[in-house]
Amino acid sequence: MIDPLNAHAFAKVNLALAVYRGSADGYHPLRGIFQSISLHDTVVVTPADDDMITVSNDEAPADESNLAWRALETMRRASRIPTPMHLDVQKRIPSGAGLGGGSADAAAVIGLFRDTFHLDHEDASAFAASLGSDVPFALTGGTAIVRGRGEVVEPASPLEGFALAVVVPPFGLPTPAVFRRWDELDGPEGPSIADASLPPALRGREPMRNDLFPAAVSLDPRVGEWADELSGLWGVPVAMSGSGSSLFAYFASREEADEAARSVSMPTRLAVGVDLAASGWRRVDG
Repeated sequence: MIDPLNAHAFAKVNLALAVYRGSADGYHPLRGIFQSISLHDTVVVTPADDDMITVSNDEAPADESNLAWRALETMRRASRIPTPMHLDVQKRIPSGAGLGGGSADAAAVIGLFRDTFHLDHEDASAFAASLGSDVPFALTGGTAIVRGRGEVVEPASPLEGFALAVVVPPFGLPTPAVFRRWDELDGPEGPSIADASLPPALRGREPMRNDLFPAAVSLDPRVGEWADELSGLWGVPVAMSGSGSSLFAYFASREEADEAARSVSMPTRLAVGVDLAASGWRRVDG
């Protein structure tokens, strides 16, 4: 019998995301600056009489297709633990929003088993890469340059000196459809945020753009309408994370980010100020 395992699984934003032409197998190489944020799910694994998964407060799947459950099954086999388990995922990160919530949940399960049962780190990282492009980053988190299909994660010096306001409109975008539209549009570049509008910590780096933004807008024009509405409301540029539909903007402090989030009067799935997080997941007691 094992003790309950508990972790916070942190969302991420893509501060920059460059996308390149797809390879023969359909995958698109990418390069981006990924950043963990304080918005998090809670993942709890406990011994049980029968295997079971529960997911609260979200439309994420509560069955064997859930990434976190797939992670649990593999890590349990690697740990040689036959005990049936209950996986409870308490969702705060909206699904289908480009914030990597499902990937963060899976990474938290991998990390909990890896560290509790002293499993090989390289094996755990390889399994993370097999689950999805955001899972390897979520296993490490913080600030990182991510390349390839997401499997190359290069930790970078932690960013500081700013917070984010994150808004998720009341609709999502399917990631495969956004990439297909990007191909159909002949691989456009997204608009860059000028250095003068960026926090000092991000100035002078690679272009702060998301190449999937034009495809997302083409697929669902509401993404562009929401970005324009928020930019007008806040008086600052607004960017998109991942394949959308989440949008975010930079503010000098958490207080300013919280105030910006509270000022949003349109119906949303989420409107919140967040700090930067130092890791992709964290074990918690109780």
